Amino acid sequence: MTETSEQAQRRLRVVIADDQDLLRTGFRLIFKAEGIDVVAEAADGLQAVEAVRRTSPDVVLMDIRMPELDGLEATRRIFAEIPTDAEPPRIIMLTTFDLDRYVYAALGAGASGFLLKDVSPEQLVGAVRQVRAGDALLAPSITRRLIERFARQDAADEALHRDLSALTPRELDVLRLLARGLSNAELAERLVLGETTVKTHVTRILFKLGLRDRAQAIVAAYESGLVRPGAAAP
Repeated sequence: MTETSEQAQRRLRVVIADDQDLLRTGFRLIFKAEGIDVVAEAADGLQAVEAVRRTSPDVVLMDIRMPELDGLEATRRIFAEIPTDAEPPRIIMLTTFDLDRYVYAALGAGASGFLLKDVSPEQLVGAVRQVRAGDALLAPSITRRLIERFARQDAADEALHRDLSALTPRELDVLRLLARGLSNAELAERLVLGETTVKTHVTRILFKLGLRDRAQAIVAAYESGLVRPGAAAP
């Protein structure tokens, strides 16, 4: 998925939700220097939900652990309130530890990925632009470890899309590799396809399964049983 021309021309709008004042200030200064608007800040989950409701941002940086309401429940509430015909914000979960057990649940709730709080300014700016364009923060090996460690095969009540029958055999191949965190370039090399063809396959997978981005596609692959935690990549 790529940015529309309207998105490309409009300044990126961000909400920062974290209970650490210093972190919010630091992130705000980084964004200001890059021409990214911080339209609201929140010190807890309830404030985050209200800030999103009030400002309709493009991207939300959401701390997982906050008072009043944690980031996971705040993410669920935000998506529950978005009208079906409206474009939802992209949510990036912030975490201190690289093996936070809530991250997989956050992806299932609709988050587009996660960042460690000690992220560099360049990575932070790149991350919000990346998810605004419709991609997910899935390239780092740390994300793959989290998904594989905490994916639950028997959580039927949390499954997004277990039925993958709408996909062609080639689309299933793409989804298997995508679920391992491979980029489009790596998918193209592995499957001996052009990158444009790979992008087309990914777009069709998302459309057929009613998914928002690659993060949800990864969750769907694990929860459907197409890919199993710890299994070797095909």
